[in-house]
Amino acid sequence: MAELKSYVRSLERSRQALTRTDRPEMFALANREWDVLGGVFSPAFSATTRVAMEVLGLVGDEEPDFWRRNGSFLEIGSGTGIIAVSAALTGCERVVATDINPDAVRNTEINAARHDMADRVRVVHSDLFSALDPAERFDTVYWHSNFVLAPDDYRYETEHERAYVDPGYRTHRRYLVEAPGLLTEGGSALLQFSDRGDLSLLHDMAAECGRTLRVLDGRSFLEGDERIEHLLLEIVVAD
Repeated sequence: MAELKSYVRSLERSRQALTRTDRPEMFALANREWDVLGGVFSPAFSATTRVAMEVLGLVGDEEPDFWRRNGSFLEIGSGTGIIAVSAALTGCERVVATDINPDAVRNTEINAARHDMADRVRVVHSDLFSALDPAERFDTVYWHSNFVLAPDDYRYETEHERAYVDPGYRTHRRYLVEAPGLLTEGGSALLQFSDRGDLSLLHDMAAECGRTLRVLDGRSFLEGDERIEHLLLEIVVAD
């Protein structure tokens, strides 16, 4: 398990994903084709995006009861834009997608245009919520996080690494604190996490921030020859 959670190993995954000779410029997921730019996390190499779509009810007939598919939706760390664009395609009336990686911002814009959702998906270059209007509110806030813990002093060598590790869980702490404040009444702040991350530390951090974490769904799947588990968590403001 220690090897599975190793940030060094996750960084190696990042480097390999950037340099693979079979890295596609386009791939298929959920019966649609998607562009992927060179500096952006590629869902073609991992089942995690597909699993996230299943959990959110963005594929298939199942519609979860923990978020409004016809409401407003904010995705943090949009990457290629698959989640944000799919949310718009399934009925979300207003979708905002943010990413700190400029290549990911452009990639999300490309895929929104590809699927005729450019008028419904607004893409913002932002470090979490920093570039958003402070008065803006959403029915659902969602982040498929960079759940692997890296040392506090680690400095990213590429923007691509930001999709894999979070030094000191600094970004997770900010999300725990800030995400609930962007919700409409009755809205949901969601966090997609994994057993490759440190769930115990995340719970401790949530408690320090006056938050609790509620498990909404869990999926176990193979990635290569390893079985990993993803959890969809709801951030609840403690009483």
